[in-house]
Amino acid sequence: MSASITTISTPLTVSHSRTEVSAEMLPVASGAPARLRLTRRGRAVFGTLATLLVIGVLAVVATFSGAQAVASAESSGAEFGYVVMQPGDSLWQVASNIDPNTDPRDLVAEIVRLNQLDGSGVLAGQPIAVPLRYADAPGVVTASDLGL
Repeated sequence: MSASITTISTPLTVSHSRTEVSAEMLPVASGAPARLRLTRRGRAVFGTLATLLVIGVLAVVATFSGAQAVASAESSGAEFGYVVMQPGDSLWQVASNIDPNTDPRDLVAEIVRLNQLDGSGVLAGQPIAVPLRYADAPGVVTASDLGL
């Protein structure tokens, strides 16, 4: 394939292989705006970017328009109940005594979580907080009774 360029006065004609291009076919810079043409990949990228922008704006709006927590100096009046561990007591026994109708495993797990214990081992004389719903159970004393 050889290409030859022939220059002739008007009209300008370029011979390229078997194709002739005249001056009328060449793009001309004019005042008319050029139309943007996107490929399928370009449309996918543009659509993804637009979607991410909308999601970002919605996230910012949701962050700043959500309900705000209000702190107050008032105490709620709710006070944890405590059980003082006696020699030989275990959390299983305490859980069974506080509420014999529930599974002691669940109550022991809740007591361990509430008191931030490493395990179920406790010491004699140690005050153990119990969940608020058991504050009125037999054998449970208030923090003020213990001097805490």
